[in-house]
Amino acid sequence: MFLSDTNIFLEILLQQEKASLCQSFLDRHVNEIAISDFSLHSIGVVLFRLKKQAFLKEIYNDLFNAGIQILSLPKSSLILIGDISRRLNLDFDDTYQYLVAKEFGLTLLTLDQNFKSVDISVIHP
Repeated sequence: MFLSDTNIFLEILLQQEKASLCQSFLDRHVNEIAISDFSLHSIGVVLFRLKKQAFLKEIYNDLFNAGIQILSLPKSSLILIGDISRRLNLDFDDTYQYLVAKEFGLTLLTLDQNFKSVDISVIHP
């Protein structure tokens, strides 16, 4: 199972350079993909900033209909974000993704290069 980082979906939605690579990976592994609640909300924030909130319902429906799991951190992990962030030198969103992947035993799928010193499996599409 894979936890898809926010940047994977945004790459596709915003039709950026690696969009087809990301889409291809998701298509091949659709039944093995999860997304954090943080990513789900971050997608909404970005779309609102870009004045594309009309796409939000469609995007959420696509995610839900594809069977992508939405995962949240338990309270016991939420309180660790500050400590883990300092220890691994990650920002809030990367720490959140790291903890979700660790909590659920998932491989993190990301375009980010910030996860070089973590103790979870990380892959790039």
